[in-house]
Amino acid sequence: MPEPRIGILVVAYNAATTLASVLDRIPQSVRHRIEEVIVADDASPDNNSTYLVGLGYQSRGSDLPLTVIRRERNLGYGGNQKAGYRYAIDQGFDIIVMLHGDGQYAPEALPEILEPLINGEADAVFGSRMIVPGAARRGGMPLYKYVGNKILSSTQNALMGASLSEWHSGYRAYRVQALESVPFEANSDGFNFDTQIILQFLDAHKRIVEVPIPTYYGEEICHVNGLVYARDIIGDTLRYRLQKMGFGSGKLARAGEAYDLKPSGHSSHNAILRRMANEAPCKVLDLGCSSGLLAEQLRQLGHHVTGVDTIALAGVEQRVDAFYVADLEQGIPAEVGRGFDVVLAADVIEHVRNGARLLADMRRCVRSGGFVLASVPNISHWYPRLRVASGRFGYDQRGILDDTHVRFFTRRSFLAQAREAGLECRRFEATGLPLDVMAQASVQDGQTIRPGSLRRLVTGIDRIGVGLWPCLFGYQLVFELELTSR
Repeated sequence: MPEPRIGILVVAYNAATTLASVLDRIPQSVRHRIEEVIVADDASPDNNSTYLVGLGYQSRGSDLPLTVIRRERNLGYGGNQKAGYRYAIDQGFDIIVMLHGDGQYAPEALPEILEPLINGEADAVFGSRMIVPGAARRGGMPLYKYVGNKILSSTQNALMGASLSEWHSGYRAYRVQALESVPFEANSDGFNFDTQIILQFLDAHKRIVEVPIPTYYGEEICHVNGLVYARDIIGDTLRYRLQKMGFGSGKLARAGEAYDLKPSGHSSHNAILRRMANEAPCKVLDLGCSSGLLAEQLRQLGHHVTGVDTIALAGVEQRVDAFYVADLEQGIPAEVGRGFDVVLAADVIEHVRNGARLLADMRRCVRSGGFVLASVPNISHWYPRLRVASGRFGYDQRGILDDTHVRFFTRRSFLAQAREAGLECRRFEATGLPLDVMAQASVQDGQTIRPGSLRRLVTGIDRIGVGLWPCLFGYQLVFELELTSR
């Protein structure tokens, strides 16, 4: 097996007094394995002192393969890393390590940092000051930084379902191929770059290994505004979580392509399943069946399910009894047939421009005495109302403001459209926020995040609101529609 090509990126800013010492401390045991050490002076405002120290070290004949760069302008902590990682990719390195030029992170720990990557056991290795109990404080970490680190890391772990001992160490090494597979160049140029790249690695299911490192606090000047940093990294983590659930633009994370089953006891899917559990086995037409997860549950109740969707997603044909590819924008194709006991449109009608025509087609597919089950998002819910009132209207990946929705409904407007199609409501139910999505599997270890007390409290308040004022608190509206005489 060939030796991996290893690069060391030394990010330097006003590091004239510490840079030479940091380079001297790189252990002899790894020097022969390093292909290049890139000292990247981020346009330090020190009259070129940092850059000149690097050049002086290079000229004295060190055994380190040193390249000294001075950025033409200050790129920021994250921007300096992005440029360095892009260089590593372009040079074809296998491993890139980030080392700080101010000496805060011990070069002596390089063998331990590199080992999991050299052995193929990790995609990223983070040096952690928090693994060994009490070590950070003994190493001089100020109490306020220690407490802040613990609080922020615990909060981020809770939000992500992760178990990292520390999110805020700047001692990091990456497998370059893994770096290349995530959009790190879209990240911030600031200090929250480090959090954003963790989020990207967790989202991509990359292997992250932590190793203990010593803590050292010397006379270096900290350039981080703690309150701004805390705001930024918690904001990034919350945005990731929300985007993974389908809210927001998806720049940090994308929700899955398929619409997932909503397993919560208070979801639209559960309302449909409860209703169908009271029906004897019958013929069901599931329009917009996605990957067939809801259809699979209906079949377990004894129903015969015919699915229709624009594409055949993985596994759908195994989860339904029959499947047809069709664009519902053009209506329900004749080959699907008629005489169904139930026609189901779960979160479908809002995706077609002519919902009245689709409802009329659904009516024609139902036998006499059968019924239509339809669920639609409620545009009069407090969430889109608040977005509009605050001047922040925009589309999300999922939910009421899904960017694929072409129609919006209130209870009144949907019932008016159903009546035009010859359907009358005989049962109505509003369901609450999709809080079950918050319990999605952890991106780090695949384990489910169990509902906490806060989530239970929010769920309880939401349920009370739905009961008292369904048009304001109802997230999804579920209608059971019967045929009218025409």
